[in-house]
Amino acid sequence: MGSSSTLERLLFLLCLSEICSGTAEENCTNYNLQFERAFSVPGDMIMLNSTLVSPDVFNFSTVPYNITWYNSKTGREMSNQTGRILVLQETLWFLNVTLDDDGEYKTILRTPSQCYMQSTKLVVDLPDPGECGRPRKANQQLTNRAADTLNCPLHCYFEKLASYNIASTIKWYRGCDPVENHSDRYVFRDKRTKMTIGKVESGDGGLYTCRLTFTLGGVTGSVSETIDVAVTDKFFLAPRVHEPANEIVKAEMGSNFSKRCQVFVPGSGIPFVDVMWVVKDNFILETNASKRISTSTQRMRIQDSPKGVWLERLLRVSELREEDFNINYTCIAYSSRGSPSGYFTLIPTEPNIILPIGIVLGGVTFLFILTVSIYYIFRIEIVLWFRRAFPLLYANKDLDGKLYDAYVAYPEPYTSGFSKKVEKFALHELPQVLEKDCDYKLYIAGRDCLPGQAIVDSMEENIQASRRFLLLYTASTFTSRRHTSSSSSSNNNNVSKSSDGSDKDQSRATSLDGSDKVYPDTRHQLECVAAMHRALMDGSLKVVLVELEEITPAQLALFPASVRHLRKKQGAVCLWKNHKTKQRWRTCMTTRGDVESGSNDSQLSPSLSPSSRFWKEVRYHMPVRRKKITYPEKIALLNS
Repeated sequence: MGSSSTLERLLFLLCLSEICSGTAEENCTNYNLQFERAFSVPGDMIMLNSTLVSPDVFNFSTVPYNITWYNSKTGREMSNQTGRILVLQETLWFLNVTLDDDGEYKTILRTPSQCYMQSTKLVVDLPDPGECGRPRKANQQLTNRAADTLNCPLHCYFEKLASYNIASTIKWYRGCDPVENHSDRYVFRDKRTKMTIGKVESGDGGLYTCRLTFTLGGVTGSVSETIDVAVTDKFFLAPRVHEPANEIVKAEMGSNFSKRCQVFVPGSGIPFVDVMWVVKDNFILETNASKRISTSTQRMRIQDSPKGVWLERLLRVSELREEDFNINYTCIAYSSRGSPSGYFTLIPTEPNIILPIGIVLGGVTFLFILTVSIYYIFRIEIVLWFRRAFPLLYANKDLDGKLYDAYVAYPEPYTSGFSKKVEKFALHELPQVLEKDCDYKLYIAGRDCLPGQAIVDSMEENIQASRRFLLLYTASTFTSRRHTSSSSSSNNNNVSKSSDGSDKDQSRATSLDGSDKVYPDTRHQLECVAAMHRALMDGSLKVVLVELEEITPAQLALFPASVRHLRKKQGAVCLWKNHKTKQRWRTCMTTRGDVESGSNDSQLSPSLSPSSRFWKEVRYHMPVRRKKITYPEKIALLNS
């Protein structure tokens, strides 16, 4: 009963591992079976090396990864076995090969975001009886009556053992006899990886074996390669790849594409050189032109001067796709004299972006100008709508310690610039719209000051408690005062009557433009001085200029410098423009032509509809009311 339960558990775990392995394979990019096979005989060491750790696959120098090897026959993961198997990341070592090791071995490489898979085949053959060499042989040629060199085909083992800092020795054999170093006959070079024969004779052909001996994983073993050498009167030197020349090639997405590989082999006769195209470590072997990616058959052309052979093979792609770009295409010339290579990188053709960029920039410029123009023309309507639509985006002004939204200053009775129309506008029409319809709280000196209260103290206290300062003025508000100031400065002993009938010395006050002139000590003048000081000196108060009459350049020249500076800097809300409906509405930044100040009284009687342009601009300069209120535009529409 117990053994049955154990068997079921093992079967479950085996199925689970197969399911997990199958799931991993389905999600992995499969590079299929490597073209190159590994050949060995029982008792030798052999190395299987995965080519997935390559910059053509992923950036292995910066991206972390791990590699797992699997036996394709059993589906089991390969692990270290003392004296038998050693797994070192992308390399799988068999320290003592047996016939059972023959087969395919799968590599799965995983990064934090990707998975790649590749298979490598190991072929294990029995040695040929009576021969000292290996059953699988490489072919090399020696040129008769000349000094020539044999290359040991185990160069990949040299590089791998050098990366492990493992010492190794190489021994050469001719047939079954070891070859010793001889200064006239045999010379070993490059750590015995090459053997040069001083003068090749016709009898020097046959089988030569190089054996590499080393210690790995506590096991001392060897790996060998046998070379079948032919002596010929024909010769060839190391091939040279002329094209591609490690270049960048541009092509258009979706187009057909071809690129040739040109190799020149100096020498006499027909060389044993194979020209191959390699893409992502896969050899392009398909020669059927109907396939999307294919290669042509190798073509040869003999050249007399200099003597040699040109070899050529085409790479063809019938339709370029996204995955074909930004990768290397390598052409390799395989020969016993070496295997040089050349590559090219395919990148998409840059589109003609001058016209699209011009259209885009032109469109953006047009939209920018249009947006700025629309905002300049309708900025007041836009801002007022935004305040009404999104009141919660603005800070609550009720928590800033201020009592009033605006302090209203206008020419009081018996001063220059005063008229019944001005008084009516300040005390009736302005409160009607801003207080009753728009829910603002105003302080108007002629209406809200307490009897017997000190003017200066009351003025300072209430200006400080206000968020805005509305300065109402006409064409004669400041001009008459300047003339009065000039005449009064001629007699410093004049006495003026105060508002309560008592005699009072004329006070010496600082003018609005900072000059030391004597002005009548009026509430309006003191309000202007205090407001301009806060607005221009410490920036603690925003002054809104409300221009009730059209001002000529001559009249403007008589205005105090502080008023002229503020008017030029931020403009004024012009009541007189409200009646010129045919003109484009804009903030009064400059004055018009030289016009006399004979404005009629109708200019001081604006529409009481808050949706008129004048009242919209006044509301634009007023502080934002955070609480959501029903603006008069809607009431006016409902009552119309």
